[in-house]
Amino acid sequence: MLPPVRPISRDALPLYKKVKEHVLSLIETGTLKPGDRAPSEADLVGEMGVSRMTANRALRELHEAGFVTRVPGVGTFIAENRTHGTLLTIRDIADELADNNHRYSARVLLHHEVEAPDKIAQRFRLAPGTPLFHAQVLHMKDERPIVLEDRYVQPAIAPDYLKIDLRHETSYRHLIAVAPLQEVEHVIRAIPATPELKELLALAQDEPCLLIQRKTWTHGKVASSVDLIHAASRYEITGRFKP
Repeated sequence: MLPPVRPISRDALPLYKKVKEHVLSLIETGTLKPGDRAPSEADLVGEMGVSRMTANRALRELHEAGFVTRVPGVGTFIAENRTHGTLLTIRDIADELADNNHRYSARVLLHHEVEAPDKIAQRFRLAPGTPLFHAQVLHMKDERPIVLEDRYVQPAIAPDYLKIDLRHETSYRHLIAVAPLQEVEHVIRAIPATPELKELLALAQDEPCLLIQRKTWTHGKVASSVDLIHAASRYEITGRFKP
């Protein structure tokens, strides 16, 4: 388990982040619940002494992150509490949670070298039995499980992968440093929950899972293949694209 994250001094935060932090604290303490009206720009200007532009940016970013919803002509409301992901960018889950004032921790289930099973070898275009690094990590938000990561890594591209402590350094952070992204592929589908998944992710009765299968390439080779398994009720994917 990670030690508590040392918070950034509030005085060092930009004004719009202070406003976001204020609204998020109201949500986290239960002062504002899903469906409640969120503070308006005018409310935030009057209460925090910031400009309307600053208040607008804070509310816009809270909306883009999924913490509030905006109904044109009606107002801004607190959204259902879900963890969000995006298909347009890939971020470190530890950074995502820290940016939203949550505590991240990780439980390492597996971290070793294996002989690639047939299906996994096919993802890498390698012969079955080729050595690969394999890790399973349960990612936690405020001590609650949210994502099970089941990852295979090509040793030739990330030879020191087994040396890192996955409780304190995510696979993403290590791989992005040694294997810069050249190409990414996503496959997304709903899957039924096995008894093991129900226990690991603390799933409700009959709750399905959302599987995001991701492959990344560097130097023309598959560097990593990972299954990210989420509790369906606690995760949704958002994306916006403008050609």
